[in-house]
Amino acid sequence: MILNKEDSIFAATKLMKYFRDFNRIDDYFRARKIERVKDLPVPLPGFGLEDDMFQQFDMHPEDMNFKIATIPNKTYDAMIEKVASFSPDENPGKTHKMVVYETTTNTIVGFIRFGSPLINSKPRNDFLGDVPDLDIFNKRAIMGFHIVATQPWGFNCLGLKLLAGICCSHESRRMLNKKYDTEFCLFETTSLYGNIKGASAYDGMRPFLRYKGDTQSKFLLTLGEEIYFELRDWFTEKNGGEDLIHKGASSRKLEMQTKIVGIIKQSLSKHDTKAFELFSKEIAKASDVTTQKRFYMSTYGYENARDVLLGKTDTLTKAENFDRFELDGVISWWKKLASKRYNKLVEENRLRKELEVWTKDTMHKIDIIR
Repeated sequence: MILNKEDSIFAATKLMKYFRDFNRIDDYFRARKIERVKDLPVPLPGFGLEDDMFQQFDMHPEDMNFKIATIPNKTYDAMIEKVASFSPDENPGKTHKMVVYETTTNTIVGFIRFGSPLINSKPRNDFLGDVPDLDIFNKRAIMGFHIVATQPWGFNCLGLKLLAGICCSHESRRMLNKKYDTEFCLFETTSLYGNIKGASAYDGMRPFLRYKGDTQSKFLLTLGEEIYFELRDWFTEKNGGEDLIHKGASSRKLEMQTKIVGIIKQSLSKHDTKAFELFSKEIAKASDVTTQKRFYMSTYGYENARDVLLGKTDTLTKAENFDRFELDGVISWWKKLASKRYNKLVEENRLRKELEVWTKDTMHKIDIIR
């Protein structure tokens, strides 16, 4: 598909104007979040999903206990939209959503979504010493896409460390094993904000989770809903009413966006060399916003996970610290860290005591990086 010169410049200008608003990844997250929550209805007192979220902010971490549970996907999606700073899009492949309850209050402190790992990762390949056979690797590895704490519990109590630890626990692993009829031996995740912070809540979590390096891939930010649907419908019309991407595509939105950018580049290169060079430069600059992310891995306390992932053996061997990965062990480890954090905040009068959820009334007040 080749656009005429006028249409090429119109579409290119539309995209360039959108991406120029984002100098850092947190600028992008805020814009996407505001777009998604600005029209959400404000619930009546006592009838909102936030009433099921942890709000006992004077409870000391030593007095907290936790359990893993599942809730309906629709409820999970609605709740995490209110809590997460990012826009929780879906990914193709495996998906398993669960929540973490504080059992004394019977309220939710966090959200976790597991999914199929990224196709390729330099830190992973460095760890394995080779590029794995994906059929073998994907059967044994899982990735954490959502690891989200309710706030300010997460801020007050180092909540992300507990949730990430739970991802690495045998209880989570057994739940995933049962669902997918396999024996997982690797958990992966990345920092949300890349290296703009220079650190991550997942640092300092040995032996449960270990930093393995930074990702190297750069990619164009996903379009927000409004501009995506506007351009999708516009391109469909220009294409004689036919979709650019077949309806069965596994990553339809990403493929559509890639196709749109490709058509614009090809069309501009034919009609206007300077416009093509400008557009290519702006798209490359927009890709720079997605900084390298810190990459973390857990082998769940198995000493030969590498050999299993590379297909050298099917039999997993437990390391000496295997039992530390039980849920009780993770919680006990977290309580020591969380207690120090909580006590310090109380001493400095910095303990936060107001639930933070995204609504049209709070969307300009909540910090993206918390």
